[in-house]
Amino acid sequence: MLSVHTSPLHQPGTGDAGGMNVYMVQLSRALAELGVEVDLFTRCRGEARPRWADLGPGIRLRHLEAGPRAPLPKEDMPALVVPFSLALLKEERRYDLVHSHYWLSGQAGRIAAVGWRVPLVHTAHTLARVKNAALADGDTPEPPSRIRGEHQVVGSADRLIANSGDEARALRELYGADAGRTEIVRPGVDLRTFVPGRGRAAARAALGLPVDAFVPLYAGRIQPLKGPDVMVRAVAELLREAPELRRRTIVPVVGGNSGAGPRGDAWELARELGVSDVLRHFPPVPPAELARWYRAADVLMVPSRSESFGLVALEAQACGTPVLASAVGGLPTAVRDGLTGMLVHGNDPVEYARWLRWFAEHPQAGAVMGRAAVGHARSMSWQTAAARTLDVYRDVLCAERSGPGMNEAGATARSCLADASLLEGREGRNSTLAALLS
Repeated sequence: MLSVHTSPLHQPGTGDAGGMNVYMVQLSRALAELGVEVDLFTRCRGEARPRWADLGPGIRLRHLEAGPRAPLPKEDMPALVVPFSLALLKEERRYDLVHSHYWLSGQAGRIAAVGWRVPLVHTAHTLARVKNAALADGDTPEPPSRIRGEHQVVGSADRLIANSGDEARALRELYGADAGRTEIVRPGVDLRTFVPGRGRAAARAALGLPVDAFVPLYAGRIQPLKGPDVMVRAVAELLREAPELRRRTIVPVVGGNSGAGPRGDAWELARELGVSDVLRHFPPVPPAELARWYRAADVLMVPSRSESFGLVALEAQACGTPVLASAVGGLPTAVRDGLTGMLVHGNDPVEYARWLRWFAEHPQAGAVMGRAAVGHARSMSWQTAAARTLDVYRDVLCAERSGPGMNEAGATARSCLADASLLEGREGRNSTLAALLS
């Protein structure tokens, strides 16, 4: 598995780390339980780590030298794809297939698959065309270079794994993906960590929250795409419509800023709207502590403008907490509207505020939703996701060996590099890889 721009070990909710990091670690662990050996490759940012780090039985992590030994913004990463690929191809171990995550890793995956003459499976996690169609006011659109790169990866991969039917549709309609090479595999949830536990009162006592407070939780990166401004405006509208709730409302915001930039306008907006007193900011926390925050909340807010799946929604439900989320991307799959939570169409803070007030005034109904949410989440384990992913792996390997089922683009690229001399010498490798990426 490849992840160029972020390490699977990075804390979700910080920088560029999020659901994809959780996805890679948890999927690898579940695959290893099925007997699959998994090596994860990421870029070295200066971490003092051994050549190979064991993440558990059958799972190893390798930091490759590519570019400076320092954190870099995602915008600088495309220039490091070729150096990362060169370092990858120096590895002596050979693999049955390559599974890349995010478009930058997909570009490196194209090269690795050609060099090792193995199939490429790719999971996009986010898509530039989808993100650009749902930008917040003033947010920076994804560049054309990323869109071109995504088209290249979609055209080259032997199989594409989509997190939801919505993502599969976007791959087909916006990127021309072949439906026969696109598989839907729903992510899972760690059912050993995210459990109801001893309940809400115990979680609040551990976190120092009043037992009788109304606690809508926001957990995730603080970036425009995730809708923190919608959350702030919704809280302001709630307190305007029901001022009596101010004295008992606490809104924990558990997460860090996205990328290397500032936290954004959410905190300034909270000051302008007069709700800073009810917002409480907490840094990203490890899974066990995050589960405590979920258990302490009356409802989790996920007001994203775009969301590939929304793992936080599934984690909260596994802890017995209903979800108030946008009806975008994979969230309608993660949340059963009206049964385990409520879905809002659009980004209207007034609509979010209406449902927040409903949760505040109907705690028993929210508790019923929470109990239903636990059962829903338990049907979506990482073990189920791994078994389905392994089916995709086996299918693509069978097609590779039989010949006719192979992706024509991948087969042509691999045949172009059949002569091992193309990979001999640094200059030869650089020119070959540059040609492939073009």
